Amino acid sequence: MIFYPSERIALFIDGSNLFAAARTLGFDIDYRALLNEFSSKGILVRALYYTAILEDQDFSPPRPLVDWLDYNGFTVVTKPAKEYIDSTGRRKIKGNMDIEIAVDIMSLSDHLDHIVLFSGDGDFRRLIEAVQRRGKRVSVVSTLQTQPAMVADELRRQADSFIELADLAPVIARDPAARAQSQANRAAREQANAAAAEEEEDLRV
Repeated sequence: MIFYPSERIALFIDGSNLFAAARTLGFDIDYRALLNEFSSKGILVRALYYTAILEDQDFSPPRPLVDWLDYNGFTVVTKPAKEYIDSTGRRKIKGNMDIEIAVDIMSLSDHLDHIVLFSGDGDFRRLIEAVQRRGKRVSVVSTLQTQPAMVADELRRQADSFIELADLAPVIARDPAARAQSQANRAAREQANAAAAEEEEDLRV
């Protein structure tokens, strides 16, 4: 991957796409390390993270991550996810963020030199072509090391450079020990909250 120190860079992260690719490769993303990695490549103007959230549930899995990203250097773009039942009767969740990503890339492109798109979706090929005509360089981050590959061939060909996610793993993968500690801390907090709620209920009685 080729970056120049004077380049104005922005990251556009399709959250669900990146999560699925990293999980298939067998690691979790350390978003602080990811931000540091690309901050070292040039002038990082923006790091945008896109995800859909189930609004009608008490707990939506992306919400803790979204809250953390919001306070740690990322611009988070969300919209309500939609639930539906498919033809087989299975519950499905729809939360495509392609339009939001495309609009932001086009609106910010005049202020950037290098766009880094974290997605393998072939629908972005024409978008990349459009910003390249404006003189911008585009790198795509996804993976070929899964079966099937998670990056569309037409997207990879259109990009100025393709960054294999597996090659970034040594730099941006979350430490398994830290992940285990985080899960333990979360479990302890939940247990403490449950105990406090039970104690409060006893006092009311």
